[in-house]
Amino acid sequence: MVLKRIEAVVCDYGGVLTNPLIETLEHFAGAAGLTPDAILTAMGAAAERNGADPMALLEVGAITEADLVSQVTAELPEGGWALPEGRTFGEAWFAGRTGNREFAEFLGRLGGDGYRIALLTNNVIEWEELWRATVPADDLFEVVVNSAHEGVRKPDAEIYERLLARLDLTPDRCLFVDDLEANLEPAARMGMATVRFRDNAQAIADVTALLDAAGEPRRAAEGVL
Repeated sequence: MVLKRIEAVVCDYGGVLTNPLIETLEHFAGAAGLTPDAILTAMGAAAERNGADPMALLEVGAITEADLVSQVTAELPEGGWALPEGRTFGEAWFAGRTGNREFAEFLGRLGGDGYRIALLTNNVIEWEELWRATVPADDLFEVVVNSAHEGVRKPDAEIYERLLARLDLTPDRCLFVDDLEANLEPAARMGMATVRFRDNAQAIADVTALLDAAGEPRRAAEGVL
């Protein structure tokens, strides 16, 4: 099968352009005086009690960070969590989150080669400054589609459609990188090439192989760059 030229590489944020989620969770749990399992259990109980995952609601702006903290605190063992004094939930969370410089630099090189680079992220309104401090978003991304501003999140097909509309590309011109299979499936059904991120070496090799198979980006081939 001959692939059509890929023009845009779209990337997830958490777990791709950052360290793995489990590392952030473990750091946060330690700072809060709990285990990761205790926090996940409380999140699940809050979702059952309120009819929706509080993190999913936070990522579409349906509740505030303070609402999430309240919902989860109500499900924690007596004594709750001890968030570091003077820090919000998000600030405590991002204390254990680091940017993935190697993969960001790889995307930057792709941009220099003529590929359009975009971000598709489930994120939080209150975390805008925090996540942007970990990645050179303004320099790296032509388009940023953030669930917190869209009111819809991955894996809902609507957010992928908004991404494509802003890029003004058909799905077969895009490659999407995410660490969660559930987020890759809608993109693949639409016709995007997909790569599941497991680590830098694997993801860089897989992205490079797909781009090489599809040929040069059309803008470069047409001499626009």
